[in-house]
Amino acid sequence: MHIMEEKLKLSPFVYWAQTEGEVSLRVELRNVKAPQIEIEGDSLHFSAIGVGAKGETNYEFDLNFYLPVDTEKSKYRFSDRQIDFSLHKLEPKFWPRLLLSSQKPAWLKIDFEKWQHEDDLEDEARDIMDDYPGLYEKIQAEELGWASKRESMKKVYLFLYNLWQFVGFLYIVIVILTRYSKSGKDSMEGTYEAVSWMMKLCFMTQFLEIFHPLLGYTKGSVLEPLMQVSGRGIVFFCLIVAEERMQTKPVIFYLFLVWSFIEVIRYPYYLLRVYDIEIGLLTWLRYSIWMPLYPLGIVLEGVVMLRSILTLKKLRNLLY
Repeated sequence: MHIMEEKLKLSPFVYWAQTEGEVSLRVELRNVKAPQIEIEGDSLHFSAIGVGAKGETNYEFDLNFYLPVDTEKSKYRFSDRQIDFSLHKLEPKFWPRLLLSSQKPAWLKIDFEKWQHEDDLEDEARDIMDDYPGLYEKIQAEELGWASKRESMKKVYLFLYNLWQFVGFLYIVIVILTRYSKSGKDSMEGTYEAVSWMMKLCFMTQFLEIFHPLLGYTKGSVLEPLMQVSGRGIVFFCLIVAEERMQTKPVIFYLFLVWSFIEVIRYPYYLLRVYDIEIGLLTWLRYSIWMPLYPLGIVLEGVVMLRSILTLKKLRNLLY
């Protein structure tokens, strides 16, 4: 019954603004009759018959303030078109929001026109944004939905990014294993030629991961993606792409396969976590598969480095 009453209760549009010491409310209700208003330290109850968005009927609302107000100094007045409240704050400071709860009802709006006050000691109006930079923008973004839109766009970007990486590395795994199933060890020599173009695309876009924590797209330090991406990038671009003789070695077959297996597990996990979806098996693989694959990848990268050093020594001996 209580839930039904909440659903049937009509609330007028209420516009609010603030200065350092005062909160102002403007209730959009005309021809008010039988008003019932109760201002307590941390709340306000309003009920009255009037003409609002739903015509002439009974309107009411309750507000639980972010911080207490001074009931003795607070006041209100009626006019033909609205009711204006002037609520004095007990503690003079700007509030990050009007309500104690972060959930804002749809009928509560910001009175943008009043987000300026006039200093009695100055001849011109002074914007409160000069005193509290960022506060107005934050509240305005919440009011107009910019914050939620930005969050949605961020999630879409992360979803598409992780999807791209998953598809790219899955393609590499499928091509390598398909070629091996047909030709066996003979396919190893042509591994680089078959999938290097996709590996280049995946690695180049992976450098975006360095900027994700900097932009607030992901949590954690920038150091982890910087070390991982740059480390693999050096091995791939400097020691493999730049050295043709390395590209046909069997170690490239194993290294590409290990790199890709790691990412085929990692990126689907990140992809689902963007929307707080968790699959138990995938989570287990994400935090288990790295234990054998990461050390194996480091060993294979070491082999590539060692072979590169030996190749450089041979080249040096030939030249000198």
